[in-house]
Amino acid sequence: MFEMDTLVVVLSAVAAAGSFILFTLPLLNRTEKRDRYRSVIEKKRKALFDQTKEQAGSRGKNEQTMSARDSVAMSFKVQQLLGNMGEKVRDKMLQAGIRSPSAPFKFMLARMILPFVFLGIAMMLIVGSEKELSNGLTLMILLGSSFCGYKFPGVLLKNMIQKRSEEINLTFPDALDMMLICVQGGVGLEQTVDRIAEEISEHSETLAEELGILSAEMAMLSDRRTALQDFARRVGSGAAKSFATALIQADQYGTSVSQAMRVMSDELRDQRMAEAERKAAALPPKLTVPMIVFFLPVLFVVILGPAVIQAMQTF
Repeated sequence: MFEMDTLVVVLSAVAAAGSFILFTLPLLNRTEKRDRYRSVIEKKRKALFDQTKEQAGSRGKNEQTMSARDSVAMSFKVQQLLGNMGEKVRDKMLQAGIRSPSAPFKFMLARMILPFVFLGIAMMLIVGSEKELSNGLTLMILLGSSFCGYKFPGVLLKNMIQKRSEEINLTFPDALDMMLICVQGGVGLEQTVDRIAEEISEHSETLAEELGILSAEMAMLSDRRTALQDFARRVGSGAAKSFATALIQADQYGTSVSQAMRVMSDELRDQRMAEAERKAAALPPKLTVPMIVFFLPVLFVVILGPAVIQAMQTF
């Protein structure tokens, strides 16, 4: 009896601890996302502030820490070394969320090194294989491994860009609706973007970082159009880029920002409905193969099974 009571107490304590952990874990995750978002934004603001101070000539030349000047110099060196290809790689890195100035150079270096690495691995496997391979097959394996090594960094980068773009496109319509409410309420565009970035950080860390960087650039840079162009460049495609383009056109032609946001919000709702209809229309063809492979054989067994058993018993 004493052991049974002790077991009940221990199980109750474990259940209570588990419930507490499950309850507090989402709150801790939200706090962690907010802290990371704030750290990224503060770093960007500090870099912009340092760059502004440097342009004004108020910074010392003996500072040894990594600053905005070093980042700009590194970006210029990478662009000068790689040319237009380096600029395209830099844009893809920004779309994938990689903001290091040396990232394009590392990417190109990986594209040059990985083919030899894959080639060496393929040669080791061929030498260690017990089966004798023909010269043509060996050559195809070596060329294929080198080609895979060359394409591997690009495939990883493309997957990162696609995943990031899908997350932004999924969350941005709701963020735009909140922006429209703030702008119609008389809040400035910079304060609106900053507020929505903080609110959306619990749901989409990626979009929060991009909007936070946009708000920092709009607050620090003298030209709002430059900040919007940088935002469109970092996002790459999708609803966020269309939003930046619409605001640039509104700023260029002097039209109402709230009107541009309202039009964009209506367009995004239509796009969301069209995407849902497209997925619904594509569902029957996708279900055809699973039904043929999994459902129809079971259905035939259920229908014809009793008749086959009865026939076997009869004959």
